[in-house]
Amino acid sequence: MAKQLDYHTLREIFTRFQAAEPEPKGELEHVNAYTLVVAVALSAQATDAGVNKATRALFKVADTPQKMLDLGEERLIEHIKTIGLYRNKAKNVIKLSKILVEDYGGEVPNSRAALQSLPGVGRKTANVVLNMWWKQPAQAVDTHIFRVGNRSGIAPGKDVDAVERAIEDNIPADFQQHAHHWLILHGRYHCKARKPMCGSCIIRDLCMYEDKNL
Repeated sequence: MAKQLDYHTLREIFTRFQAAEPEPKGELEHVNAYTLVVAVALSAQATDAGVNKATRALFKVADTPQKMLDLGEERLIEHIKTIGLYRNKAKNVIKLSKILVEDYGGEVPNSRAALQSLPGVGRKTANVVLNMWWKQPAQAVDTHIFRVGNRSGIAPGKDVDAVERAIEDNIPADFQQHAHHWLILHGRYHCKARKPMCGSCIIRDLCMYEDKNL
């Protein structure tokens, strides 16, 4: 695990990320807060591209909790059977839709605790929804962020909770809103697991990774 980078280095790293991509966006397609919750819940152990392919047709017929309940579990499965763990995910989507209708008037709650009380919604999913829909500086740590945070020294930590805290504690506030998207995109397209593209990396001179592939 790399040591935590200092404030001035972090400012320079995120200034570069911002210059390269001023408004980074999540890659999961959605039309409202509800479809975002469903898409993120479906994306566990699946790719965003695979989820988008399955949900394009689904969200045309079921873009509210009530419409999802009307669709039913079996027809939902038909839409999402190309996604891993689809049976369990379908059960959770139907359950969370029922809770949203019965307890929240069909609206998606915007507190982390309320979101995490929904079946199939963990802290990471809640943070994605809070960040992408309600513009909260919540940090959803996935495998890409965990890898980049530890490799580079941007946000080192033994587990995802520690990396989440390191981002919140150390990255300057003016970069917090987009921090997790910049880190995800950097991990997905540049700082890859097996063959990091250090030669073309915009922060290679600031990163603490010792095995740079230059």
